[in-house]
Amino acid sequence: MGKVLNFGELLLRICPDVEGAWLKENSLPFYVGGAELNVATALALWDIPSAYLTALPANSLTEQLVGYIQDLNIDTNAIQYTGERVGLYYLHQGKDLKNSGVIYDRGNSSFATLKTGTINWDEVLKDVSWFHFSAICPAVSLAAAEVCEEALKEASARNIRISVDLNYRAKLWKYGKEPIEIMPALVQYCDVVMGNLWAAEKMLGIPVPEDLAVADLKELYLEQAALSSRQLLTKFPKCTVAANTFRFDEQEGVKYYSTLFTNDDLLVSKQYSANKILNKVGSGDCYMAGLIYGFYLDQPAVEILEFATAAAFSKLFVAGDATTIKAEEIKEKVRNYED
Repeated sequence: MGKVLNFGELLLRICPDVEGAWLKENSLPFYVGGAELNVATALALWDIPSAYLTALPANSLTEQLVGYIQDLNIDTNAIQYTGERVGLYYLHQGKDLKNSGVIYDRGNSSFATLKTGTINWDEVLKDVSWFHFSAICPAVSLAAAEVCEEALKEASARNIRISVDLNYRAKLWKYGKEPIEIMPALVQYCDVVMGNLWAAEKMLGIPVPEDLAVADLKELYLEQAALSSRQLLTKFPKCTVAANTFRFDEQEGVKYYSTLFTNDDLLVSKQYSANKILNKVGSGDCYMAGLIYGFYLDQPAVEILEFATAAAFSKLFVAGDATTIKAEEIKEKVRNYED
């Protein structure tokens, strides 16, 4: 097996505290992240050959960032050095990227201004057996969406397995296109699709009953997961796996489980819950990494589902954007949270 190449924008996450003490203390914590880099980091930690494709400006800050990535045992040879700036976003510690408080500062970043026809795909895709991206990539700019489509065509032509995370970011998609106008053309190349019921509705046009969330019953969620997954695989024949995550943030804590649909069968994971967590960022990325990890190693579908779910839940207790928990430690970390 070859490398897993993860394609997306590197971001610096700036984390002011909610009370504003950072102004008096002159201290502003930050983390290196980005959805696909989080996946790459987890895979490298779990001893899967991992590579990263992004665009960064050619300057001293980039040299430090690339050195940091290399220290994580991630292959950086595919990185494109172009453009003027690294993307940023601001998010209070403990908040979720879906939270309205997130502030993006990534306009005209190196990744957002990446152009088609500039990447040597023969070189970039050499020794690659899996290509991963997320719906955040085409949400950044039309140019990024076009490069994303170019990448998928090149990877597909080389029979490289392709996965996508349908992570929807309401504060992106600001260049005149809705997700439904872009994502179906990209998902047609994918073998593995991960997301949730509402992301698949928003991005792929797979309907969800309006009263599903109001009813808030697990058995109805699972019925809809089977229905939506079956529709997805029918609509996109190249896709053979559809995964849906269910994370509910409630006053009494967090509840989490997921489903995996393949071979016309819906598998349901264990359910986990916790009264208190540390950080919501990167949990979905860790789940995606868990899926890739299991399929890369050709594990049984049930094992893949349980590992990915446990990995995602364990990430809720890790401060940074990417997991630091080794593969062999994950199930033990979450054992006491099983419902």
